[in-house]
Amino acid sequence: MAETITGKKRKNTQSTAEMSFWDHVGALRGHLFRSTIAILTFSIVAFLNRKIVFEGIILAPKESDFITNILLCKLGNWLGMDGMCIGEYSIDIININVSGQFTTHLSISFFVGLVLAFPYVIWEIWRFMKPALYDNEKKYSKGAVLSMTLLFAIGILFGYYVIIPLTLNFFGTYQVSELVVNQISLASYISTFISVILSIGIVFELPVFIFFLAKVGIVTPGFLKKSRRYMIVIILTIAAVITPPDIFSQILVSLPMIALYELSIVLASRVTKRQAIS
Repeated sequence: MAETITGKKRKNTQSTAEMSFWDHVGALRGHLFRSTIAILTFSIVAFLNRKIVFEGIILAPKESDFITNILLCKLGNWLGMDGMCIGEYSIDIININVSGQFTTHLSISFFVGLVLAFPYVIWEIWRFMKPALYDNEKKYSKGAVLSMTLLFAIGILFGYYVIIPLTLNFFGTYQVSELVVNQISLASYISTFISVILSIGIVFELPVFIFFLAKVGIVTPGFLKKSRRYMIVIILTIAAVITPPDIFSQILVSLPMIALYELSIVLASRVTKRQAIS
């Protein structure tokens, strides 16, 4: 059995070594081309469905009848915290650039295409790396592709249904004086939307990132446990940056991130045990 596994490893190494530098470049170009086609395809679909993308998705969180705003109001009533119920409101979005609406349409279409094509892009990256992996590494990498896709999707949904409404509720209704009316520019709204969504999606990839660091021996479970108090401070700082300046929002964002860090410790421990056994 050991000879068979060794033979497979040698076969993988030899087949990878036989490929020249330009063969790798050609293979990478093919994967990048197919990934680009997937992103552009989804982007075109999003561009052609402007009303669904903007009115049904992008601009929906700014309205008081958005599902998160309704649930927060109900939660506030149940907890006796009237401040969580925002009442009837709608943020006014204005465009101040001649080509602003068209360029926004293009950028949002590309953003939607990138998000929808993310699982396929990750799969193409895995296909490019696959020939250089051993059989046991291929098995674990398949799980990593699925995990990255699920974690990214969860992060996107968390950002959309939690962070974006909280951010808009605070900054959209905050006034230094009743004489100053909030009129949010389209560019500012879209910039905030994209940055929050992508940052949360990337942050939720933390367990996979820690897994690979543990795999190559850069971090250990002991190091992660010793660094827990510092990581909590970093998480609270990140939450304070990407959320409105109120304790409820920061806690709501910090808890999932702390849970992800604890999951990372568990994954790193499993990696270390497997390496010790092998």
